[in-house]
Amino acid sequence: MAEKETIEAIEEVKPMEAKAILKYSRISARKVKIVADLIRGKHVDEALTIIKFTPKAASELLEKLLKSAIANAENNHGLNRGNLIVSEIYANQGPTLKRIRPAAKGSAVRIRKRTAHITIVVKEI
Repeated sequence: MAEKETIEAIEEVKPMEAKAILKYSRISARKVKIVADLIRGKHVDEALTIIKFTPKAASELLEKLLKSAIANAENNHGLNRGNLIVSEIYANQGPTLKRIRPAAKGSAVRIRKRTAHITIVVKEI
């Protein structure tokens, strides 16, 4: 029984975290990583401000996703918004849509439309 009590105590010390995932987003993971690196480890309000004033295509997607992660933390886990930081943010490559475009002399060129899976994890300090 003593072992069970120590395991429960360790779980209580572990900080609560909430996450939000966006799958099959029609933007390259490489473009998302540029903006993601700017907000990693920042306070959520500071991260939202940085995203708002960053002129990149990925900013709009990350803003919505970060707001979703904050809402998940508040509603599902009962965390306080004032103590939240962006602990993890990463963008993995999703499936690539392959399209064909006509080229010179009757040949064809392949167009790769890339997708990304984006994950944001917020944690209470």
